[in-house]
Amino acid sequence: MAGRRPAPAALLVLLLAAAFAPISSAVRPVSDAHRSAAAELFAPSADGSFGDLERTYEAVRTFQILGLKYKSVTGEACKFAAEKLASPASSATKDLFHAARISGVLGCSVDAGVYDGVVARLKAVIKDTNSLLEFYYSVGGLLSIKEQGHNIVLSDAESTFHAIKALSQSDGRWRYDTNSAESSTFAAGIALEALAGVVALADAEVDPSMVGVVKNDIVKLFDTIKSYDDGTFYFDEKHVDATEYKGPIMTSASVVRGVTSFATVAPGKLNIPSEKVLGLGKFFLGIGLPGSAKDCFNQIESLSFLENNRVFTPLILSLPSKVFSLTSKDQLKVEVTTVFGSAAPPLKVNLVQVLGSDSKVITSENKELQFDLDNNVHYLDIAPLKIDVGKYSLVFEISLKEPEHESVYATGGRNTENVFITGLIKVDKAEIGISDNDAGTVESVQKLDLLKDTKVSLSANHLQKLRLSFQLTTPLGHTFKPHQVFLKLKHESNVEHLFVVPGSARQFKIVLDFLGLVEKFYYLSGRYDLELAVGDAAMENSFLRPLGHLELDLPEAPEKAPRPPAQAVDPFSKFGPKAEISHIFRSPEKRPPKELSLAFTGLTLLPFIGFLIGVGKKVM
Repeated sequence: MAGRRPAPAALLVLLLAAAFAPISSAVRPVSDAHRSAAAELFAPSADGSFGDLERTYEAVRTFQILGLKYKSVTGEACKFAAEKLASPASSATKDLFHAARISGVLGCSVDAGVYDGVVARLKAVIKDTNSLLEFYYSVGGLLSIKEQGHNIVLSDAESTFHAIKALSQSDGRWRYDTNSAESSTFAAGIALEALAGVVALADAEVDPSMVGVVKNDIVKLFDTIKSYDDGTFYFDEKHVDATEYKGPIMTSASVVRGVTSFATVAPGKLNIPSEKVLGLGKFFLGIGLPGSAKDCFNQIESLSFLENNRVFTPLILSLPSKVFSLTSKDQLKVEVTTVFGSAAPPLKVNLVQVLGSDSKVITSENKELQFDLDNNVHYLDIAPLKIDVGKYSLVFEISLKEPEHESVYATGGRNTENVFITGLIKVDKAEIGISDNDAGTVESVQKLDLLKDTKVSLSANHLQKLRLSFQLTTPLGHTFKPHQVFLKLKHESNVEHLFVVPGSARQFKIVLDFLGLVEKFYYLSGRYDLELAVGDAAMENSFLRPLGHLELDLPEAPEKAPRPPAQAVDPFSKFGPKAEISHIFRSPEKRPPKELSLAFTGLTLLPFIGFLIGVGKKVM
């Protein structure tokens, strides 16, 4: 490996970034970072508006859940909603639905007579439609108005329930209308939410057998849920037209809203596995900070439904830090909270297994973590675990202390978290020397302390070899193999040569046979600076160490020998100071006396003056 190469320092930076990238992406509860992201994504325009009614509702609802202040836009949003509510006959059902919900979130003052007109319009739509979306918007609008304190009863709730249920399919999904050939998981979510609204608006109990059928449909719907290996669960469409495809976030959000809403009004408990509810919580938290306002709304509202529902409340196990230092004797800290960071009920957290990066079991000793009540964190010293530097998977088990909480909270049983352990690596038995024959007889050898500045001075010719060797040992005495070990030789003409130092089970060793490298060295004799780079994300004392220099005597280059590559030119050099310009101006020419100049001027003017006198006499 010869010629120009990336600097070892740059390689070390890239290594660290790559090593910590998978560790940094962790599932954490909703935090101030989500609030900042929401405030940025839903920033109102100059006139205080958010856009259309749907986006306005998503903005104010997200702000409400996150506890963000939005008083500056309340008046504009209420005015916007009131304009739609005041003309129900000419407004789309979807607009009335969003306008009513905006009014409910912001507590807008709407005249009772205005709502009477809206209620009449929505009930008329329910009576005549066979569209799932129209049912959803109409029932949702009526329910929102009822929640604002108005007395609204759906007298034909039983028939409406049957009409919506008629659009369901055997696998728990729903069609959008009777003419739809394909069923949809997203449609199942809005259908369940609409059915929940019908039950809430009914003037009498809805047929319990029909409610039981819907509960069974929900079980079937959860049989179609998808998952990742880390325990994350989500919903997505199976076969649906591209124009109707919503994506996993919108689809999962629709199902969460529908299922939790129906669980609120249905008697008994839904038969849904707790690990799937927990997996949905992990899915929405795993999004991190969403990149669009729509995803932000779906994430935050879905998590708010999971935070408080009659199915299961997910408890999220998370680590404030996933990187631990053996040198600093860091403690392993674990937090168990709801998706919004609220305290969990009394529980125990046990570390039941530690797996290496190759999934090999390091220890299966069960250790209970201590609980710090003041900081709401479980902790454990990592030193007794006898784990070395590197990547590990820690398997935790959560157990609730109160049996009655098992039907309320979803813990997921065992939870696996990936961590990274760092430490100081011992560097010893370092030697550098020159050997002068194939038998390896060393002409000169010098001991090195690679953790301190070292300045060796070596000399060699093309018939000799440069040898460098050293050992790396972990804090527990195991041989350590870092990701990067490079030896760089830099000629005085700035031509660089980079070599990978191979490692064996016992040591790292490199032998440079200059006879075989003369062409790669471009037959350049002279001084070469030696530099060693050893780096790994787990190695706290990674280093880039100058070793000294080597005076190398190579033979003269033959006529057709390769020439050294052109050295890179600093692109900013053209902006540097320029050479000073020296210039001598010639001496000014000698001028005539002033009197002579005036006399000459007078003589040149005499003919003109004579002409003027002659013209004057002729006129007279």
